[in-house]
Amino acid sequence: MSVARGTAPPVPDVFDPRRYADGVPHAAYRVLRDHHPVAWQREPEVLGWPAGPGFWAVTRHADVVRVLKDSATYSSYLGATQIRDPDPSDLPFIRRMMLNQDPPGHGRLRRLVSRAFTPRRVEHFESVARERARTLLGQALAGARAGDGTCDLVATVTDDYALLNLADLLGVPERDRGLLLRWTRRVIGYQDPDEAGTPTLDATGKPVDPRSPAMLRDMFAYARQLAAHKRRHPDDDVLTTLAVDPELAPAELEMFFFLLTVAGNDTVRGAAPGGLLELAQHPHAYDALRKGHVQLGTAVDELLRRQPPVLTFRRTAACDTELAGQRIRAGDKVVVFHASANHDERVFSNPHRLDLTRAPNPHVSFGDGPHVCLGAHFARLQLRVLYEETVRALPSLRTAGPPRRLVSNFINGLKSLPIQVT
Repeated sequence: MSVARGTAPPVPDVFDPRRYADGVPHAAYRVLRDHHPVAWQREPEVLGWPAGPGFWAVTRHADVVRVLKDSATYSSYLGATQIRDPDPSDLPFIRRMMLNQDPPGHGRLRRLVSRAFTPRRVEHFESVARERARTLLGQALAGARAGDGTCDLVATVTDDYALLNLADLLGVPERDRGLLLRWTRRVIGYQDPDEAGTPTLDATGKPVDPRSPAMLRDMFAYARQLAAHKRRHPDDDVLTTLAVDPELAPAELEMFFFLLTVAGNDTVRGAAPGGLLELAQHPHAYDALRKGHVQLGTAVDELLRRQPPVLTFRRTAACDTELAGQRIRAGDKVVVFHASANHDERVFSNPHRLDLTRAPNPHVSFGDGPHVCLGAHFARLQLRVLYEETVRALPSLRTAGPPRRLVSNFINGLKSLPIQVT
């Protein structure tokens, strides 16, 4: 479509989760960054989920960082952190999660859970993750060679890698580990029928919010049972540390279990195949990584910049304010777009080029401000170990067909990543 000189192009839709099944809409993000950096987005009914009032899409890096750092103006507590409004009756329950709180309450909970991430636990975790990556890759490649020479890295490696690492960290018994994936799919993949399955409907025929107390009852019951078991039989894991902490109320512990199960699993579950796909699409970069020409730590951050696990997070304006020249009213939803900020030409030189040596690299894939991801260190560790073991196991990384992407405007996920094994 041609645009008259001197006029801005129309605001593209970046809300519809179905758009993301074809890839992150970088062209639309560029239009927003260049012409509508804080743009009003309609929120129509889609995939059976009811319409909402609309929101402001924030796409430039500087504005995204400003929103994430200014919790007094842009609140996580008022309307929680997902684009869709929760049912008003569910909001008090949802606000109990650390992710949906503002300082100072947020800081107290963050300090409590951070005690569980000790240096000794990190060191032990790395060795376990490495052995797991090596085992999963070995099994996947053996199966491919015994079959048609292809394997799906999501189904055979990255899903299990993220899930089993999280289960070890939390202290979830082996027999129960499939529950974590089921709960994650229900909460994170609710927009995608392949992930969520048939939605539960309320009396009016509308889908029930997967974050509601009714849909989380089984997860919370399990968390209570496991915490009671850890108090009787303590072990060297995160849930034991939380279960015996006298400062942590039972309801807070249940919410931590929910947060760690979902966020802890899906961050790596989304980022790992995204990074591998990026390397498969850039064979020279993969070869440089294999030959040790680039540092793994720098490479991990560049892969995270290009393929952030989380696409959006919502805040609610606590007062009338202004952002990038746009007047925002108290109560308006303000949504930051991580993948857009990570490709802002004002911050990143040639942002659509994969540069594994890029430094500095101020990406916002793990957020910024008081809510910067508590598990970012663990996520980077898992990704580094997985990429190290992948380049050892595979002389080349080539796709054997197009990947299948998650239908979601929240998580940047892959449902499959077929590769050719030579």
